[in-house]
Amino acid sequence: MHYNKVEICGINTAELKVLKEEEKRPLLLSAKNGDMKARESLIDGNLRLVLSIIQRFSSRADNMDDLFQVGCIGLIKAIDNFNTELEVKFSTYAVPMIIGEIRRYLRDNNSIRVSRSMRDLAYKALQAREELTNETQSEPTIEAIAARINEKKEEIVIALEAITEPVSIYEPVYSDSGDALYVLDQLRDATCDDDIWIEDIALKDAIKHLDEREKKIIDMRFFAGKTQSEVAEAIGISQAQVSRLEKGALERIRKQI
Repeated sequence: MHYNKVEICGINTAELKVLKEEEKRPLLLSAKNGDMKARESLIDGNLRLVLSIIQRFSSRADNMDDLFQVGCIGLIKAIDNFNTELEVKFSTYAVPMIIGEIRRYLRDNNSIRVSRSMRDLAYKALQAREELTNETQSEPTIEAIAARINEKKEEIVIALEAITEPVSIYEPVYSDSGDALYVLDQLRDATCDDDIWIEDIALKDAIKHLDEREKKIIDMRFFAGKTQSEVAEAIGISQAQVSRLEKGALERIRKQI
């Protein structure tokens, strides 16, 4: 799909109607009672929701028209299975249903080979999750899914992970008329925060101000792990001189930092 176009699957997205929340409730009630016209209005009034969701997958090579059609299947399932007796917004229920349908499609077309038994277990777990979601209008736990299909939760986790489509770190997760926010932007190394990074730069800068012999001593002592005796033998001076030069170099580094 090209961003300078407004047509997908032959539909002009600029002309799509967007239903307000207060308009959805009576249509959902009517559709629940078999009103096909109300069901059609709900589908038409939520196509922009489908469009916004498939844009999350725009970095993939898959045909966006195909993903839009798959997303519409998820939308229809959400309409048909929505529990009108619960005080839940339709979009809250529909979004994970649409995403789930798209991910199932992507898994089925995944080039990575997964054993038949593991794939069958994963699909049983997905079906159980969908059933539990319809019953409770909330995302079930792995424990609840395991109990429903009488399987170990560890095996279910492994099976679901095996069929999960790998996500590119360059996949956009949010965009609001500006620069996109990518998965990469949300990754963080817990072992290295900004303060440590800044201190590392300051340390390297301070070492640059030492003379060549002091640099060699600091490098051998703290980066190569040599003892003072080993350093003394390597550069041809006494251990006492190494100790004095090391202390002086460390003091200069502290002042620089």
